[in-house]
Amino acid sequence: MLIALSLAAGIGMRAPSPPDEPRFVLAARAMAASGQWLLPHRGTELYAEKPPVFMWLQLASRALLRDWDIAFLVPSLLASLLTLWLTWDLGRRLWGRPVGRHAALALFCTIQFGLMAKRAQIDMVLVAMTTLSLWAMVRHLLLGPDRRCLLLAGFAAGLGTVTKGVGFLPLLVVIPWLLVRLRDPGRRPGGAAWQWTLVPAGFLAGAGVWLLPLGIALLRPHGAELDAYAREILLRQTGTRYLDSWHHLKPGWYYAQVILTLWLPGSLLLPKLVPAWARRTRRGDARHILLLGWVLLVLVFFSATPGKREVYILPALPAVCIAAAPLLGGMLRMRYARLALQGYVGAVGVVAVVLGAVLLFEPAWLASSLAGRDLDHDAVHALGAWMLGLGAGLAWMLDANARRPGRATVLATCLIWIVYGAGFMPALDPFASSSRLMGQVYQRIGPAAQLGLVDWCEQNFLQAPRTPVDFGFKVPVAEQWRRASAWAEAAPAQRWILANAKTLPGCVDHAAVVEAGQSNRNTWVLVPGAAVEACQPRAFPIN
Repeated sequence: MLIALSLAAGIGMRAPSPPDEPRFVLAARAMAASGQWLLPHRGTELYAEKPPVFMWLQLASRALLRDWDIAFLVPSLLASLLTLWLTWDLGRRLWGRPVGRHAALALFCTIQFGLMAKRAQIDMVLVAMTTLSLWAMVRHLLLGPDRRCLLLAGFAAGLGTVTKGVGFLPLLVVIPWLLVRLRDPGRRPGGAAWQWTLVPAGFLAGAGVWLLPLGIALLRPHGAELDAYAREILLRQTGTRYLDSWHHLKPGWYYAQVILTLWLPGSLLLPKLVPAWARRTRRGDARHILLLGWVLLVLVFFSATPGKREVYILPALPAVCIAAAPLLGGMLRMRYARLALQGYVGAVGVVAVVLGAVLLFEPAWLASSLAGRDLDHDAVHALGAWMLGLGAGLAWMLDANARRPGRATVLATCLIWIVYGAGFMPALDPFASSSRLMGQVYQRIGPAAQLGLVDWCEQNFLQAPRTPVDFGFKVPVAEQWRRASAWAEAAPAQRWILANAKTLPGCVDHAAVVEAGQSNRNTWVLVPGAAVEACQPRAFPIN
């Protein structure tokens, strides 16, 4: 219960914040307003970078809870709880109840898992789908045969694939299973051959949740916009993005640093875990061969593409925790593990105290570090106070559980996520979500004015008290200015343009431009409609 409360802490206390949350909520909100649920929109443009499944989940949450600030985080929370349960259950089935408990607690204590559980991004829902598929596949292969598990594994993989592209990865666990079969030909074959047809059948059913209505729409009379959307999301955002990625370019060893940092504190135990895993796999333990073999396949799959992000390997984390769980009971009695976990909790506490003191005293160099975030003194001091409270709480937990470092780590993780959700994020919310900026903008232009957006961020649109006008999101900035100027010229006294200051054209009357404020490392300016009249009908070179 404490774990669930810590992951839920802060829900309803903040609005969506970058990088990804505002665009998903913006698309889901547009679906709710238009009734068009198949094709997500970002302003006036189609959003073709991700399928709409995650946005449907947010829509369903909104229909039940009636509040976007609560609903947008609920899918990630439920997905995290489902993932914890699946991790516990598979560990329990493979090794026994204590091992299942260790597996779930190890997953909960990992930094990356908590971060994704408390963010409204697709990745936590994807992990729930991949873990469900892996759970079903391993149950069939090691504890079966079980036809229902095969069907469920395929369905979860298909649904995961139309949630975020790589949901099919759990099905690769059959590769290490084949290695097990080669080493031990007498092992049960995993059911009759015909039963394996249930996997593709389930996969098609899961993927069909989105692909079927999309296919029907493509077969019916439609405009060129739908064809462009289908090409973008089915080809460029999948195969092309994997084989020839155009952003997030990282070296091949990138995921080693992700594991060492975002998989803390568990990564501190790897020097003891890796040799133990090697011994067990050499002895032919099919449980470890399947889990660790699949994890290696996931790492190879994502390391082979030039585009890499830390969240890509998150689906492998539950399997790593399950594989580590049967070793943790003995390892926690080792001096090395006790010191590693105590050092981790102590180090987090020291960092929290130091940062808290810095934020409360606000030395001169801090101002430059916070430049572009537009944080006021109250927010900085609130962050400092929460940091000091966190540091004090961690010190007390470490002292009270000196002989039980595992328990101290779990309780410390609970405290960290409670403070993060109920303290840090609400303090940062007016600035991170742009709600403060957009409130000031609409107060400045008045209740009768209209606002247009140029070179905008999703949070600008989402936090606008009245629906603004946009001139495209991926449209080149110069073209956005041309469209915006034509729009403003029609009613220059009532129309304003909010734009990133870096894109302000030289032909604009700079004396009439009003600085709106800073948000998300950008300076924003308000341009009255009359200030762009001199630019017509010339093109807009951007300074």
